[in-house]
Amino acid sequence: GLFMTDYFTHTPRKLSPFRSFASIELFHFHIPEDTVIAVWNLITFKEQGGTFGDQCPDRSITVYFRSGAPSVINPLHMHFPRDTAVPGSFALTLTWTLPNRTTGVFNVTSPLPGDWFLAAHLPKDEGKISVKGLYEECQYLFQPQLIVQRPVNIATLYPGYITKQSMAPHNHSCLYKVFVPSYTLHVLVEVLRCHGAEGCPLWLRVRAKAPPLHNSTALDCQEHTPCQLSLDLPFWQHWYYVLVEKHPGVPGTISFQVTVQLTDCSRPSLAHPPFLPSSASMNMPRSFGSAGELALGDSPPPASPNGMKHPVPIPTASPTSERCWPVRPTLRNELDTFSVHFYIFGPNVSVPPDRPAVFVINLLPVLDNGGVLNLELQLNVSSLCGENATVFGCLNHEVPLMSGDNASVICETESLAGFLLSVNATASLSRLRIPYPQTGSWYLSLRSLCATEHGFEPCTNMTAEVYLHAYLSPCINDCGIYGQCKLLRTNNYLYAACECKAGWNGWGCTDNAEAFSYGFQLLSTLLLCLSNIMFVPPVAIAIRSHYLLEAAIYIFTMFFSTFYHACDQPGIVVFCIMEYDVLQFCDFLGSLMSVWVTVITMARLQPMVLYLLGAMLLSMALQMDRHGLWNLLGPSLFALGIMVIAWTARTIQRHHCYPPTWKRWAFYLCPGVLIAVAAVLLYTFVETEENYFYIHSIWHLLIAGSVGFLLPPRAKPTGCLGPLPQRKDCGYQLCINKQEELGLVDPAVASINSICTS
Repeated sequence: GLFMTDYFTHTPRKLSPFRSFASIELFHFHIPEDTVIAVWNLITFKEQGGTFGDQCPDRSITVYFRSGAPSVINPLHMHFPRDTAVPGSFALTLTWTLPNRTTGVFNVTSPLPGDWFLAAHLPKDEGKISVKGLYEECQYLFQPQLIVQRPVNIATLYPGYITKQSMAPHNHSCLYKVFVPSYTLHVLVEVLRCHGAEGCPLWLRVRAKAPPLHNSTALDCQEHTPCQLSLDLPFWQHWYYVLVEKHPGVPGTISFQVTVQLTDCSRPSLAHPPFLPSSASMNMPRSFGSAGELALGDSPPPASPNGMKHPVPIPTASPTSERCWPVRPTLRNELDTFSVHFYIFGPNVSVPPDRPAVFVINLLPVLDNGGVLNLELQLNVSSLCGENATVFGCLNHEVPLMSGDNASVICETESLAGFLLSVNATASLSRLRIPYPQTGSWYLSLRSLCATEHGFEPCTNMTAEVYLHAYLSPCINDCGIYGQCKLLRTNNYLYAACECKAGWNGWGCTDNAEAFSYGFQLLSTLLLCLSNIMFVPPVAIAIRSHYLLEAAIYIFTMFFSTFYHACDQPGIVVFCIMEYDVLQFCDFLGSLMSVWVTVITMARLQPMVLYLLGAMLLSMALQMDRHGLWNLLGPSLFALGIMVIAWTARTIQRHHCYPPTWKRWAFYLCPGVLIAVAAVLLYTFVETEENYFYIHSIWHLLIAGSVGFLLPPRAKPTGCLGPLPQRKDCGYQLCINKQEELGLVDPAVASINSICTS
């Protein structure tokens, strides 16, 4: 037949090392129905400084695939919170085939239709803190492309009708699909009147949602007569695909007929006729049904050109095992993004002894699968009336699982996954968390059984009461006290993830294998805060030298640096006197202004205009990019340039080096410069996330110490004091040397050490 090909792509994105799910790059695709093959072309390339990064090291890239919701990944093998169900996903690691580019291909035959999500990340790094803009970083960019192919005009089977087909010698298979509405208990597919050269050399394969695969439910029609496939508990509101495949090497034309029968669970003894509305047969309000009831036969479906009515007998099980119980809806109350509560009508749920109580929770596509589905069951112990009863709950996706066995509760089958909850008098509370749940209908079936010497049996004359709390939340327990729940976005898709701190890890920041102790958190906070006391000596020196404005700036820096680091701690030892952003801005501004005023003071220029100019330039730079290297380094270099020009001008004017004494250079300037350079090197190349608290404390000590060495002594006016009164024939005049250039003694107590004769 004819095939249609569709192409989808995303723009390249920069990948980051994995720390938590908040650091991955998520890509959202949509695969159409009837797709027989999907091919992902995974393109990865390196960049450095706007060019190809041939010199960048090869770093492996891990890509995760999942249908219906984002992947719940755990590459660091951390612990998940209690009562958390972890859905599976497929992972692929890309290796480099070229110096700066590699391409991987991932094929999926007959993929499930709907939303598909790809998550990609780099391996975890060593946590080095790099200065932004210091050097050109290696960037690893990832771009996925999707190509899908789907057949055009797949033949549709209608329940209760026969479709005739002839398979030519050059054809290998025939593909059909049939829609299964809600409240369907059985699907029976049968191949009739099969004629071929060697009997009926056909394989009959059936699969839900997508065309069958080699491992789908199959039956060899040559070995089984009649050729019937019966599917129990089919997925509601989905297409089922039927593949009739010829044995390899069979010559000639094969003719056959295909028919499908659906069994309505409200009428277990009858095959579903095409004109009977299911909700009416259940004596239920129409609102309890679903949109799929129209496909059951509210209006008769058109017959296929070769179709005819052909009733097919269906084996009937006992009525108790095939009975259909009403599904009670829940009230959806949206509070915020990924904050949705599902309420039932009434304070408690009554679970009768003779039948289950079934509820449905509807999750909307795209809107609800980026958070966590939480389910809590709490038993009212007083309702047990002394019975040793247990209430079991089965949570299943897209179809309720109602076991007919009175001695056990099974929440899983070969084709249907489920989650089991149980509460009793001993353990009256049970929880279940499903991160990134698949959208659609989730069915909760509650059932009560009493424990006896022979196992579980149905209870008599006892109706258990449970409290049901179902809700969506962005993160598990809001990531606890050692994490932050972040709302993330990729294009038009929103999802939430935890970002942990203080050494805590895991999906809900509950893994304390590498967590910081309280004593360690207190020590790191005290080191970062108390190291700012080193600014007290520069303040005292500035006040003694009558540099009052400089002293005020040093006090400003010391104050805001102390309280910024007290507020910036990752653990619970945190104290914030203002908003975090205000404290950070004032800390950065004070640090840069301290450097600026110290350098301008060393240049011995008129300070007020330059101080005001520096404050404006630094405020602008911090507002543009608070962590950019050149936005912060530019004003500092500008101040150093002013100082160099001023010193050079004095050197030329006085015909000797400025400052003129070797002691000033040896005991003040050189040590101060060396201390400042050491501080910058530590801050730039040594500081990491693990050693931040003591390396940054050393940075505080060194920077404050360098200011104490570099701050010049107080400047005194130069020139002579004026002539002394004349004495006879000889007069004397006292002159003051330029003590501020020596920097060895305090100019305020400088002694008169030169006398010149007038």
